[in-house]
Amino acid sequence: MVRQIRLTQDQVQKFVSVTSKCDFDIDIYYNRYIVDAKSFLGVYGLDFSKALAVSYEGYNQEFEDLLGSLAVAC
Repeated sequence: MVRQIRLTQDQVQKFVSVTSKCDFDIDIYYNRYIVDAKSFLGVYGLDFSKALAVSYEGYNQEFEDLLGSLAVAC
């Protein structure tokens, strides 16, 4: 599944904390870069002025709730 989100620098720590609890891979796509969503430095190094695509294939309720709060309206 792929979801579009927007992050701020202040939200990175919570985002990485929640993704680290998931037992499946989560990637963030930005332009031609792919970053492991469980990597604080990787996520923090992204450009937060643009929408980010989060790709994952698993389910975790806390993660889904977080994505819902960060979702970009299409």
